[in-house]
Amino acid sequence: MNKVEIKDGVYWVGAIDWNLRDFHGYATPGGTTYNAYIVKDSKTALVDTVKAGFFDELQSRVEPITDMGAIDYVIVNHVEPDHTGSLPRVMEVAPDATVIATEKGAEELPMYYDCGGWEIQTVKTGDTISLGEKTLSFVETPMLHWPDNMVTYIPEDHLLLSNDAFGQHIASSKRYADEVSGILNDAATYYANILMLFSPLITKTLQKIIGMGIEIDMIAPSHGMIWRDSGVGDILDAYRGWSSGESNDTAIVVYATMWGSTEKMAAAIEQGIIDAGFEVKVYNLGKSEWSKIIREILEAKIILVGSPTINNGMFPSVGGFLTYLRGLRPKGKVGSAFGSYGWAGGAVKAITGELEKTGVTVVEPLSVKFVPGADDLAACAELAGKVVDAAETRER
Repeated sequence: MNKVEIKDGVYWVGAIDWNLRDFHGYATPGGTTYNAYIVKDSKTALVDTVKAGFFDELQSRVEPITDMGAIDYVIVNHVEPDHTGSLPRVMEVAPDATVIATEKGAEELPMYYDCGGWEIQTVKTGDTISLGEKTLSFVETPMLHWPDNMVTYIPEDHLLLSNDAFGQHIASSKRYADEVSGILNDAATYYANILMLFSPLITKTLQKIIGMGIEIDMIAPSHGMIWRDSGVGDILDAYRGWSSGESNDTAIVVYATMWGSTEKMAAAIEQGIIDAGFEVKVYNLGKSEWSKIIREILEAKIILVGSPTINNGMFPSVGGFLTYLRGLRPKGKVGSAFGSYGWAGGAVKAITGELEKTGVTVVEPLSVKFVPGADDLAACAELAGKVVDAAETRER
């Protein structure tokens, strides 16, 4: 097997999961990778491992570089099982290796694995380990996206081994971001569905890393492609924008429909948004993946959600989507609720409540009884204009 050397003495030894289609409820139609890295010097470190079931693939990539039993350190940047699932098997083969983790990581590892006999050493921001000519430097990044997270930096190579930050869920035989088309979109989808909730902390973490004055010319995450050359600046700029809530003049209309009435309202709102000068993207929840919609919401100013009333509440698919959205708490959005009803309303009120809990600034919602007529459709277009005005006013 060919060695994949990303820097002198630093090798990618991860695994490719072509078949993964769901990650934490986030659709992954392109699969993913579980990236691990060998740093070979006078001493040898394995940075991260791979998901359980992929150990053999990891081992097959390590063995051409070094005997796994000769590994001196196993760096656990994050204890989640997609990164540490193969750790017990690694420690069986390399029982004398020292496991390196944050204090929180050391607390959490025994909750997953029988760590009896393992030597576990804790590190904090600023701590280093010398491997010979290369140095491993550690920066704690709590809640990016678990309390135990850290990143590992190799100053001699200007290489940041960033774990869950800057990743993407994509399987590929390529290793570098510049070799894969549309990679920033994949990174945005990943950020929106996994990290968006932690945007304020990500802003602080970026400031901390930059404030340390470290030079970075390669970022090697634990999922997806490796960023190098100009791609490093591209992904850092993208994270600055996403974490600060930067958005564009786009509205996202999300809806479910029973007999087509709410869909007619969505179409009228769509046209109203176009007439108001914003771009619009429309998603029927019965036909669209939530993770794709969330990715679009990341960079949009507006979100409108529609549902017919069923059993005095909203359609189940709308309720599920709003629960997912509320957990991610997108920043700085303006929106509204709309929908049709029969005997009694309920959906629009419920949607409004969920949007407000999410942090969306809600413009007056709109309910229509049974099938919308011409006046109702005109009111939908008027609502669209009000939401666009509110979004523009908020920007001033």
